[in-house]
Amino acid sequence: MREGCVLDRLAALGIDTVVSLPCDRTRELCALIPERFRAVNLTREEDGIGISAGLAMAGNRSVLHMQSSGLGNSLNAIMSLTVTFGLPLPILASWRGVYREAIPAQVPFNRAVPDLLAALGIPYTIIRDPEDEELIDGIVRDAYDFMRPHVGLILPSFWEGVEEACPAQQPFPARARESVLDYRRVFREPAMTRNDAIRAVAAALDGEAVVANIGVPSKELYAARDRDLNFYMLGSYTQATPIGLGLSLGTDRDVVVLDGDGSLLGTAVLPVVAAEAPENLTIVCLDNGAFGSTGNQLTNAY
Repeated sequence: MREGCVLDRLAALGIDTVVSLPCDRTRELCALIPERFRAVNLTREEDGIGISAGLAMAGNRSVLHMQSSGLGNSLNAIMSLTVTFGLPLPILASWRGVYREAIPAQVPFNRAVPDLLAALGIPYTIIRDPEDEELIDGIVRDAYDFMRPHVGLILPSFWEGVEEACPAQQPFPARARESVLDYRRVFREPAMTRNDAIRAVAAALDGEAVVANIGVPSKELYAARDRDLNFYMLGSYTQATPIGLGLSLGTDRDVVVLDGDGSLLGTAVLPVVAAEAPENLTIVCLDNGAFGSTGNQLTNAY
């Protein structure tokens, strides 16, 4: 089975984690991933950029698998996080919209993907046929040797060929359960500013790794207590918690994320955090109801 051969290659290259959002064209590959690697399942591709960054900072070797359409919501994070900080990011993207595509909506963006990647200076490799399988090695090696993103655009034709038995589909687990909620909360006037809260957290830090959100929170943490274990974000809005999640999955060290209500509500990572449930991850949500780094405009959480 070609999917198994691809995973064999990834294992031989030292990959330990596959961060993934599935594509219909790679469903057999997706079914096999959890059997061979630690699998982190996404709900939005962009969050995979942050998670992969955190894993890389922790010394892990991951691959990000997505549909090529997901590159559209990931490009800012790739450029402002992966490229800015010189992090490795091999992406295996199922390239839609150009080969026997039956969904018209897949065409406009995906046919322009190579030109878009070239314009941004992101290396890419097109994988068309089964004979191109060895190119996957080059994608992963290039990303880790040169500490940069490298996108593999895999056409559906790559998976075509001799009919082979597909892996048996795993039955869905029972979902019926009872959930009883009785939640009451009184919102009082704030007793401290964001800076006060960051200083309180900073004073209590010991050996934890800290991810500070972009802009003012990073500046305030730096002023309160600069340390080698602090990561100060630049750009990649909404990716503080994904970075922290990746770090926590890649190390036994406790990880603290200083996130804001604006960016935390703008990401789709919380279901992923809940599914992975790392005990060494603490998310401090600085719920001040404002986008503090852009002029204190009110958020919808105010």
